[in-house]
Amino acid sequence: MKSKIDSLNKKIAEARLGGGEERIAKQHEKKKLTARERVEYFLDEGSFEEIGMLVTHRTTDFGMQKELYYGDGVITGYGTVNGRLVYIFAQDFTVFGGALSETHAEKICKVMDMALRNGAPMIGLNDSGGARIQEGVRSLGGYADIFHRNVRSSGVIPQISAIMGPCAGGAVYSPAMTDFTMMVEGTSYMFVTGPNVVKTVTNETVTSEQLGGASTHSTKSGVAHITSANDVACLDDLKKLLSYLPQNNQEQPQKLEFVPGDEIREQLTDIIPDNPNKPYDMHTIISGIIDDDSFYEIHKNFAENIIVGFARLGGRSIGIVANQPMFLAGVLDVNSSVKAARFTRFCDCFNIPLLVLVDVPGFLPGTDQEWNGIIVHGAKLLYALSDATVPRVTVITRKAYGGAYDVMNSKHIGADMNFAWPTAEIAVMGAKGASEIIFKREISKADDPEAKLLEKESEYAELFANPYTAAQRGFVDEVILPQDTRRKLIKAFSMLENKISETPKRKHGNIPL
Repeated sequence: MKSKIDSLNKKIAEARLGGGEERIAKQHEKKKLTARERVEYFLDEGSFEEIGMLVTHRTTDFGMQKELYYGDGVITGYGTVNGRLVYIFAQDFTVFGGALSETHAEKICKVMDMALRNGAPMIGLNDSGGARIQEGVRSLGGYADIFHRNVRSSGVIPQISAIMGPCAGGAVYSPAMTDFTMMVEGTSYMFVTGPNVVKTVTNETVTSEQLGGASTHSTKSGVAHITSANDVACLDDLKKLLSYLPQNNQEQPQKLEFVPGDEIREQLTDIIPDNPNKPYDMHTIISGIIDDDSFYEIHKNFAENIIVGFARLGGRSIGIVANQPMFLAGVLDVNSSVKAARFTRFCDCFNIPLLVLVDVPGFLPGTDQEWNGIIVHGAKLLYALSDATVPRVTVITRKAYGGAYDVMNSKHIGADMNFAWPTAEIAVMGAKGASEIIFKREISKADDPEAKLLEKESEYAELFANPYTAAQRGFVDEVILPQDTRRKLIKAFSMLENKISETPKRKHGNIPL
């Protein structure tokens, strides 16, 4: 009996070493944690239960039978984060470069199935050079098995991917189908084809960081939702993100204890400039509405003309979609529409109420936008908000012009409550442009066309560049003072807490992808 126990302990020790002390040392030289260190740091102390620790690959080709490592390059199991059950896999780069084999994939699929059956978040810590070449189609089939489970789990349990090293080829598509993708600056990268292939095919010379680093994917492609300075910061960000989410689509996000007090926020009174063309930072309005220091921005450096993120309002977890006048005057374009649509869909999947803050002059004009499909991409946001059944509340702070007014959670597409500040301007277009069209003949015949234009601008603004006409028609539920916004929103979301929405029977809608 003692010899068998000693044998087991030896196997466990070998499994915990991964590819060996030398490879672990090299991992640390790159300022990266090992796979096991990541799991132990992320989960509550002592909560991790490993599954498949003694699994080895089945390949005998190319002399592979001589290289057997327990765990086969991936650590899988379950544990808790702040007391909440999560399932996790962490690829181990010290074993075959974390390359995915048939058994490696089977281990991941097993915990994915368990996460789906038990309704708990699935966390993937990716650090892999791609498919294990020695296994051929078996490793490719392993990727497909994982992809299939990503799709089955989508909208049922939260799925989050942290890219903590290389992620190349077919490996990138699993993170792309999860709800959020996080990357570590300087040590992680993602691409379908690497720099060498790019050089061969297109004759471009590019580094891994330029092609698919954290900065590239957080600013240019939008693939990365969150970037972190190092492994520890990434895992901390992952914990923070989880705190806003429910366990699954049948549960509500955790509500923190909240004691109502003086909810008037005087700092909101003077944020909107007197000049309607002068920008201001929408973050200041968000900060003045939500619970202190509770905003967690998603996609911060991508499509900065729109802001999306999670916050707490009266202890409730909410999703925020807000135009940002500091960038492109807050217009909707291709990237901002897709960014906001994706975030909206996620919140609707997981019962997270939506707050939409509106200051939008319209859609960005130009051949670049039209040729890149602003029509179909703008329709994604329109579809996402129209289709959402979670509580939806809108606050119009300043401009709400043209079709963008409709798209940004207007009453007409099913918003539950719509508020407007006295500074709101709800119209087909700005007063100047509208006056030049409506009064074109009158202005051209005037002795002083410029003075006549200013007169007509003022006339148009008096009629339409305010929230009162919309309020008279019921398109705005209430015109409120800025300092009352937080109090009104807490009451509105409380009132909508048990909202029931009946949708038509259908397999699924056909969102304009």
